[in-house]
Amino acid sequence: MTRLSRRSFLGAAACAAMPLAGCGGTKVPAGRLGVRFWFSYGGRNRQVLEGLVSRFNASQDRVWILPTYQGEYFESLTKLRSAIAANTEPVITHVVGEVIPYFAEAGVLEDLGGYPGVRELDLVPALAQSGTWIGGDRKPLIALPFNRSTPILYVNQDMLDRAGLRPPETWGELRAHAKALQRVQGGEVKTWGLVCPINWWFWVALVAQAGGTVVEADGTPTLGGEAGVKALELWQQMVHRDGTMRPPPGRDYNAWDIAKGDFLSERTAMIYTSTAFVRYLDDNARFHAVAAPLPRDERRAVPTGGTFFLMMKDAPSEQKLAAWEFLRWMCEPQQTIEWSTGTGYMPVSERAVKKLEAEGWYGRHPNDRVAMDSLAHAVPWPWAPNLFRVERECIDPLLEQAVLLNRDSREMLARARKQAMED
Repeated sequence: MTRLSRRSFLGAAACAAMPLAGCGGTKVPAGRLGVRFWFSYGGRNRQVLEGLVSRFNASQDRVWILPTYQGEYFESLTKLRSAIAANTEPVITHVVGEVIPYFAEAGVLEDLGGYPGVRELDLVPALAQSGTWIGGDRKPLIALPFNRSTPILYVNQDMLDRAGLRPPETWGELRAHAKALQRVQGGEVKTWGLVCPINWWFWVALVAQAGGTVVEADGTPTLGGEAGVKALELWQQMVHRDGTMRPPPGRDYNAWDIAKGDFLSERTAMIYTSTAFVRYLDDNARFHAVAAPLPRDERRAVPTGGTFFLMMKDAPSEQKLAAWEFLRWMCEPQQTIEWSTGTGYMPVSERAVKKLEAEGWYGRHPNDRVAMDSLAHAVPWPWAPNLFRVERECIDPLLEQAVLLNRDSREMLARARKQAMED
């Protein structure tokens, strides 16, 4: 793999036209060292995160973390690339896992391996850099897990009980259940069998379940081969042949929000979503909402998702040391538990998981247990700098065309594969 230059990776000419985000909240108490931290949460997650930052700031008298909201993940990523190109980046931030090999190849990330206390972090392997990427344990430590998740199936168990059904375990059962649970009145669908965003992450899960790999370990984008075709055809069959799956309108997280809304309003019996929303769905469902493993094809498989903390290599040394205090603190069991139980994201500390088990958390919140159990079937990503480009430029546009317009899946994937192979 040819090393990407900083300029070519960042697309400096294009990025320079982007307005840079303001730092916000820049007042630092006397005697403290301010550290800028960009984050990508709204709503409840933002409240929990800002509460943790406030608690860290109050816990010591040396460092003051300055959190700034930068929009959803992809909006925040665009701003970050612009800021790096203009040398105005924050000291720390968090980004989706798929983009981290890009940043690593561009040489903009700090190696965290030599910082004090790093060896004492007891990170859950499947959620840490070591287990999230193939060969991640052989790379310099540049990413610490923050809000980590996997895809998951949520079902309205009341509807399933009335139909005498258990959560589906296979693709065949998923199709059959969706037909049995769908309710049509006067030619209009009142309750869909399944609502699933047409999204890269869920398609990657299907490809892995069918025995395929989207990008090989050496970075070659195979897009799953026949498994990729099979994954697309499952969606096409449920949308066009069965008429039981509703692709929610909108893109990215807008579609995810609509799917959650359909589920809570009982306009669908089942949804594909993220383990990140376990707490939200548990708290807001007026019915028995049950999390279940994703149905399998040849095997059970899930990709991990969510974001990792990053530190910028070019930040001043004093600020990097101060930022490390916060990152290490956030990975400790107490903070991990507060973040996980307050939001639904997975705890990234093994000691935190053991404590939650000992205190009966998973007994009281069985949907959280299902989410954690899914890690037994987590499939690591390749450490491929082209992974994010394959996702955003090649696959996401393809999925909408193939599924919504019912285009030939094999032909569409061949076209996308050709595009993905181009430099």
